[in-house]
Parts: sequence; structure tokens; C-alpha cells
Amino acid sequence: MRRGLRPLLALALAIALLGVFAAGLAAVLDTPRARPGAPRAERLFVALCSECHGADGRGSWRAALFLIRPGDLTEPSRTGRESDQYLADVIRHGGAPLGRPGMPAFGAALKEEDIRELVTYVRQLARAPGQSP
Repeated sequence: MRRGLRPLLALALAIALLGVFAAGLAAVLDTPRARPGAPRAERLFVALCSECHGADGRGSWRAALFLIRPGDLTEPSRTGRESDQYLADVIRHGGAPLGRPGMPAFGAALKEEDIRELVTYVRQLARAPGQSP
């Protein structure tokens, strides 16, 4: 019986080591920081949203590693069709009440002014290149 446990223990150890390695890579490689002198909305976005949506709004490989598919916030057809109220509700209440269960709620951590600034920032991410603000 002892011989039968060795391959199982080796497999469990290999899986655990792979998990630790992947978690270490995720923690080390993709920790975005706001640029110096960035406006408050950008700092909020980087601090709260960039882990899944990426610093540029296109999505983070870290989210993909954990099988999360955040929306591409730079796609004008995606965010442009949603109202400011809808975007504010998603930020405030999370995605679950609106059919998007992966999005966490930030209403308890943010003031209404911060939520409005984030909505404006997300709208700026979705502007087409060369489009004026």
C-alpha cells in the first residue's frame, strides 16, 4: 500500500508547487501603480479595478489566470451603450444584482463622488483614439 501512495503524494506536491509558483507570479508581475500626479479617479481605478480590468482597462492576465473574464472597458460599443446610472450601480452594488456575478461591490468603500469620478474615468477609457474628451 505504501508504494501506491508515493505517486499520489508526488502528484499532490507537484500541483501544490505549481499553485504556489502561479500565485507568486501573479503577485509579483502584475501589480499596477498609478502614475505620479495622477488624478483621484485614475488612482481609484488603479487601486480598485486594475487587478481585474488591467491598468489600461483591457483586462488583466491575472484575472484570466483565475478564470475571470472582466469586460474590456476600452471598447466603446461595450460601455458606450450603458447609462451612467448603470455603470454607477455596477460599481456601487457589484455585478451580481445585474447579472454580472464576477464584479465586486465597492459602495461601502466609496463615496458617491468617487463613484461618479470612476464612471467618468471609465467613459474616458472607452473613447476612440483621437476622440476629444
